[in-house]
Amino acid sequence: MCIFQTVYDHDTFSMDDKMGDAEFDIRPYIEALKMNLSGLPSGTIISKIQPSRSNCLAEESSVIWKDGKVVQDLCLRLRNVECGEVELQLQWIDLPGAKEVEDSSHKKGCQSRME
Repeated sequence: MCIFQTVYDHDTFSMDDKMGDAEFDIRPYIEALKMNLSGLPSGTIISKIQPSRSNCLAEESSVIWKDGKVVQDLCLRLRNVECGEVELQLQWIDLPGAKEVEDSSHKKGCQSRME
């Protein structure tokens, strides 16, 4: 399961310009969410994903158990542009009415934050 991200700049007086796009695999993150990680120390690395020709990672990315949450920081190399990178952090948040990722009473959704 891949996520496709398009990045635009923000212009005040004209249309926003497309800066590029990137794609990354969200499966390692989803798999970590399905694990019972409570009891692990904060900062535990669940999995590591290496840059390759099949992803847009600019550097290694780790799925981490941090402060009771599964998080993943990604640095993605933009495609269809001369050069550029974007940094994202994946973190699950509670969203009423969202599809469940795991069997529990809490419904969760995915939020990506651009830094």
